[in-house]
Amino acid sequence: MTRLHRDRLTWLSYAQLGIWGYFLYAFAPVVPLLQDEQGTSKFVASLHGSALAVGSMLGGGVVYPYLLKRFGRGATVWIGLGGVAAGVGVLCLVEPLPLTLAAVLFASVFGIVVVSYIAPTLTALHGPKAPAAISEANAGAAGLGVIAPMVVGASVGIGWGWRPAIAVTVALIAGLGLYALLTKVPAAPAQDVSHHDRPGRLPVAYWFAWMVVALCGAVEVCLTQWGSVVLRDHAGMSEGGAAGSIAAIVGGMFVGRLAGGRLGLRYSPPALLLGSIGLALAGFAVFWLSTTGALAVAGLVIAGLGMSVHYPMGIALAIEASAGHPDRATGLSAYAMGLSFAVTTFVLAPIADRVGIHPAFLLVPVFLALAALCVWQVARRLPARLVHTPAAEIS
Repeated sequence: MTRLHRDRLTWLSYAQLGIWGYFLYAFAPVVPLLQDEQGTSKFVASLHGSALAVGSMLGGGVVYPYLLKRFGRGATVWIGLGGVAAGVGVLCLVEPLPLTLAAVLFASVFGIVVVSYIAPTLTALHGPKAPAAISEANAGAAGLGVIAPMVVGASVGIGWGWRPAIAVTVALIAGLGLYALLTKVPAAPAQDVSHHDRPGRLPVAYWFAWMVVALCGAVEVCLTQWGSVVLRDHAGMSEGGAAGSIAAIVGGMFVGRLAGGRLGLRYSPPALLLGSIGLALAGFAVFWLSTTGALAVAGLVIAGLGMSVHYPMGIALAIEASAGHPDRATGLSAYAMGLSFAVTTFVLAPIADRVGIHPAFLLVPVFLALAALCVWQVARRLPARLVHTPAAEIS
């Protein structure tokens, strides 16, 4: 197996995605804190998740294509990071609900611009080795995501509140921009690659794969955004400890994504997805049934290990199921991710307001079961070579 050569632009791309990962995973445990601060219901507080959803759809479907065409790849990612810094800066300075919602929406629009930049840039740099680079980039984002909830928990625990922890995002962007300027890292690859979709509609198999991305994304959002409330109310943890313990999920995802690339050499996307869904379900069961903090956190680690490959393998499955429509398959995935954020607002939160957050979390195994069913439906419709061939060997 040939080695992956990581040049300065590759490392810079990893860092750019990592900063967005830091904010996303730092903000998840902040939502319950905002609920307490603003005196709202869980449904109203979860509108911040809907703001992330709408922002991701606008950013991926509208803003990114426009910026790319207008300014080119290199400038687009820095515009995206600048937009994230502006949105996060406003979020740290305001308190009323309409303003925090607007700030999150703005940051999300430009955060998805950054995310949309990474995969094609790494593809242009690494060609057939790009999947390995993309996996590393997502592992790096998860790595910073491990730190983020702990920073939030520590900041809350010492009485500073959540805002200094979120403001770290702005400092990271400023520091990375200064580094790129001083070291003169190239703004974009010297060459680029473009895919040309075949004419025609997307097949039914693609839409089942699209649902896999949405359902698995909903599980991740539910656990990262509201898991701290279950740890606090059901497992008896302190507010700061519960917020910081969400790092257990991301820690599991970090380790799982590091291993996911090698597992992809041995197992096909459908097989890897079904196994990972089973592992996530087992981890959730431990988390949900536990009444002690340590055991509940251990369950979150196991769930994170299972969830780690859901997004990368889900996207790989969607592209393979698209029958020659990779651009449309990838673009439409932004709407699947947006739907996964909206689930917390329009499904989980209203149920939690009625019956409590712990019983409402029984939606998670329902989502996982539906995702497994959708994977099976995709596998039924794909050619046998795509169902049984390891991801690394599929061209």
